[in-house]
Amino acid sequence: MAPPRATPAGADPAAATDGMPARRGSRHGAEGRTSGRHGVPAPEADRTAATSRNGSARHAGPPTGTAAPVVPAVPTDGQDDETGLFTHPEPSAGSAPGTPTRAGDAATRAVPARGEAARADAARASAERASAMQTGAMPTSAVPANGARANGTPENGAPTTAVPTSEAPTGLLTASADTGGDDPASLTRVTGGRRHRAASAGGPLDKVRALAGPAVETVRTKLGILDAEAKAALTADELKARRRKQVKYGLIGSAASVVLLPLLLFGLGWLLFSVPTPDDAVNNQIATVSYADGGQLARLVPEQGNRIKVPLAEIPVPVREAVLAAEDRSFYSNPGFDISGIARAAWNQIRGGDGGGSTITQQYVKNTLVGNEQSYFRKYKELIVSLKVSQQKTKDEILGDYLNAIYFGRGAYGVQSASLAYFGKPASQLQPNEGALLAGVIQSPSRWDPASDPQKARERWSFVMDGMLQQSWITKDYRSSAQFPATIPRANSSTSSSLTDDRGHILTAVKNELEGLGISDQAFSQGGLQVTTTIDPTRQKDLVTAVQSRMEGQPDVLRAGSVAIDPRTGGIVGYYGGQDGTGLDYAKVLKQPGSTFKPFVVLAALMQDPPIGLGQKFDGSEQPGLRNAEGANCPRCDVKQALTISNNVVFTKLAAEVGPQKVADAARLAGITSPMDNPDARLALGNKETTPVQLASAYATIAAGGVWHAPHLVSKVVDSEGRVLYEYQPGEGEQRFPEQVARNVVEGMLGVVGHDDLDLPGGQEAAGKTGTVQSRFDGQNNDAWFAGFTPDLVTTVWIGTDRNDPITNADGEPISGAMLPGKVWQAFMSDAVRAADQTQDFPSYEPIGKAPAADEPTEAATATATAPATTSAPERQQDEEPAEPVVPPAPAAPAAPVAPSTTAAPAPTGASDPGEEAADRAGRTTEPTVG
Repeated sequence: MAPPRATPAGADPAAATDGMPARRGSRHGAEGRTSGRHGVPAPEADRTAATSRNGSARHAGPPTGTAAPVVPAVPTDGQDDETGLFTHPEPSAGSAPGTPTRAGDAATRAVPARGEAARADAARASAERASAMQTGAMPTSAVPANGARANGTPENGAPTTAVPTSEAPTGLLTASADTGGDDPASLTRVTGGRRHRAASAGGPLDKVRALAGPAVETVRTKLGILDAEAKAALTADELKARRRKQVKYGLIGSAASVVLLPLLLFGLGWLLFSVPTPDDAVNNQIATVSYADGGQLARLVPEQGNRIKVPLAEIPVPVREAVLAAEDRSFYSNPGFDISGIARAAWNQIRGGDGGGSTITQQYVKNTLVGNEQSYFRKYKELIVSLKVSQQKTKDEILGDYLNAIYFGRGAYGVQSASLAYFGKPASQLQPNEGALLAGVIQSPSRWDPASDPQKARERWSFVMDGMLQQSWITKDYRSSAQFPATIPRANSSTSSSLTDDRGHILTAVKNELEGLGISDQAFSQGGLQVTTTIDPTRQKDLVTAVQSRMEGQPDVLRAGSVAIDPRTGGIVGYYGGQDGTGLDYAKVLKQPGSTFKPFVVLAALMQDPPIGLGQKFDGSEQPGLRNAEGANCPRCDVKQALTISNNVVFTKLAAEVGPQKVADAARLAGITSPMDNPDARLALGNKETTPVQLASAYATIAAGGVWHAPHLVSKVVDSEGRVLYEYQPGEGEQRFPEQVARNVVEGMLGVVGHDDLDLPGGQEAAGKTGTVQSRFDGQNNDAWFAGFTPDLVTTVWIGTDRNDPITNADGEPISGAMLPGKVWQAFMSDAVRAADQTQDFPSYEPIGKAPAADEPTEAATATATAPATTSAPERQQDEEPAEPVVPPAPAAPAAPVAPSTTAAPAPTGASDPGEEAADRAGRTTEPTVG
C-alpha cells in the first residue's frame, strides 16, 4: 500500500482522502470555534499536529464534513519556522530529508528552543495545541478507516486516513472524532465508522478506590514508598537519606515487635488458659506396651482411686522441706516460674535435648493441665498458667495441691498414697529421712525407686538430705546419723499381671528409655501412650524358655540375665532380667565379664600401627603368679589359638604390649559404657564391670562389621490422639572401626563355639567367647558368661548370685562359662537358626597382618601348678571353662572339677590378704582373679 501523500497548504483537504466520504456527526463546530481550555481561535489553515506537556498525543478530530488534513513535513534539521521547535528527524533507511514521515519511520522528536525565543515559541505552540483540540485535528492512536483491518491494511480497498504524530512509530494516525472536553471517560472511540463510549467509572470498586485512594497515598508517602519512576528521579543524597530513614523505621518496628508481641501473647494466654485443680491430675487413659508385631506385651490402667487427699497441715514440715530441697529450693521466693530455667529448657530443645528447669508451680501446672509434651507452646502455656496460679493462690495452697497431685511411682498419686506404698504408714508419721526418699523419687520414680536400683536410690536420697542441710532444714548431727530408710516390697500397680513376671523388667526398661527420650513416668502412666517395642514375641518366648528350662532344678540362689540384639539395627529382640518382674533386673547388673573381654584385646591389637594379626605367635606357658586353666597351656601359639583355648598368659602379654588404655578404648568403641578407670594388663581378663546389655551391644558392633547401633527397646511412641511422639530411625549406624578389622576379630572368635561343644544346627557359623570369674574361695567361681553371635543375632547370658557367692550347679560342680551359660545360649540360638530355615555366612575373611594357623594348639605337657603354693586369694588364679571334672595334679591347683579351657588371672605376688575386705565385698576378693 502506498503511503498517503502530504497535502499542500491551502489545498482541498478532501483530496487527501482519495474519494473517501467526509465524516458526519461531529460534535465540534467549523471554523471560528474556540478551545474549551484555552479560548484561543484555531483557524483551520494554521491547524497543525501538537504534542501535550508530557509528549503524548491528545485526541483530535476533523471538522464536520471534512477529512483530517495532513500537516506538511517539518524541516529535516534546525528550527521549525512555524512552531519554534528544534526537530531531530530519525528517518528510516531510504527516506530523504524533508519528506514526510511514513509507516516504519522513526517518530520526529521535538525539543524546545532556549531563551526568550523559546518561551515565545512555546506560547505559540500552546495556542496551536488549543486550536488543534478545538478543531479535532489532534492525532490519536491509529485506528483503521471504515472497513480497514486493525493493522492499517485496507480491506476491500478502503483507504486509511492518516495524520502525522510525534510519537507513533509510523508517524501516521487515522483521524478520530473529538468527544469534547478533557475527561478521558467522556472520550469516544471510532472504529470501523462507529462511535463507542468508554465505560463510566461508577462501579463499587471504583468508589472504594476513590475513598481509600487518598489515605493509601498518604500512607505510601509517610512510609516513603515510591514507584520506579520516582525512585529513578532521586539524587544520590536523597537515596542515602531514604535508606537511613528506612533503617531507622525498621529498627523502631523491630523493637516495638519485641515489646508488643510478648504482651499480646501474654494477654491472650491470660484470657484463654484456666487454672487447674488437683483432681485434674489423674485420668483413666490406658497405656499399652506392644511387641514389635503389635501384639500386647503389657496394659497399664492408672488407679484413679490410689490417691488420698490430705490437708497440708497433716504433712510434716520436714517432708515438705525435703520436697523443696529436691525440686525447688526457692519456692517461697520465686514468682512461680524461673526465667533462667525456661531459657535453659528452650536452649536445650534447640540443641535437640530435653527441657527442664521447672519450679514446683510449673510442675504442678504441667502435671495437672498442660502435659509433658516437649514444645515451646507447652512452655508458653505453662508460664502463663503458673503466673495465674501464683496470683490466685498462696504458696502453701500451691504446695498442698502439688503434694496431693504429684506421682511418686508404684501407682501412687499424692504423698499420702506414696507413704502407704513405700512405708506402709500415713504421711503424718513420716520421718525426715523417709520424706527425703519420697522427695527423691519424684523426678524419676522408675529410676530411683529402691526396688529398681538401690544404688541410684541411695545417691538421690543423699542429694536431698545434703540439700536440706544446706538450707538449714536439718542439723549436721541428724544428717550424719541419718540412715537410708528401708521400704516395703512394691505391689503390682496395675491390673495387668505382666508386671510381676519376667515381662516386668521389659516394662521397667521401657520406662527408663522413655525417660531418656523426655517422656516422664507420669506421662507414660496416665497419658494413654501406645509404645511399640523391638521385642520379637517368638524370640522372647524362646529366650525365656531357654533360660528357665536350663535353670530348673538348679540351686535357688542362682540368678540369670540374658539379652538378644539384632546387630543390624541395635534393636533388643529378647530380654530376660529375671523371673520376678518387680525385683532386680539382672540384664542390667554390673558384673565382671571375665574372658569375654579378650576379643577387645584382639580389636586393639588389630588397630595398632603396625597391626598385630591373628597369626602373631606368643609363648603361652604359665608364669609365676599367672596361670592358665587346665588344658589352656600352649608353649607356642598364635592369637587365634590363644583365644580359642582362652590362654590367660598370651592375652595378658598382648594387652601389656598394646597398652591397657588402648584395650579400654577399643572396648568403648565397641559399646562398653561402664567405667574402666586406671586399666592395667588384667583388663584382658575382664576385671572391670559391665552388664549383659552392654556386652551384647559391643559384640553386636563386631558382628555388624564395626557399625555401632544404640541398643534400644522403644521403636515408636504414639499419644492418645494418634500423634507420633517418637519413632526410632536406624539409619546407617556409626562406623566405629573398619569392617576388615571387625571381620578379623570375628575370625579369631569362630573356633570357640566348636571347642566348647556349643555348635549350632545346620552347620551355622557362630563366633563366641566364654567368661568365668573365680571366687575368693578355693576352686569356686562367682560369675559365668557366654556371649556369641551369628551374622544376624547376638546373645549374651550371665549367671551368678545376688551377693557374689560361689555358683555351683545341681550336682555341686562349679559353674563355668561353657557350662550353664553356654547351654542356655546354645538352646536359644539353635531355635533362632531353625526358625530361619537357612544358614547365614559371615563376609569373606581377609587377614590383617600374619594369618593364623588352621588348627588348635596342642599342649606340650599337662598343666602343672607353677604358682607358689599358697591359698591366699590374690595368688589364687582364675579357672575358666572346665570341661571335665579332674583331680588337680598339685595341691595349689583348684580342687574343683575343671573343664577344657580353664583360665586364670594374674595376681601381684606382694598383694595384701584378701580377707581384710571379704565381708564388705560379700564373697568377692579384693582384686578378684578373672578369666
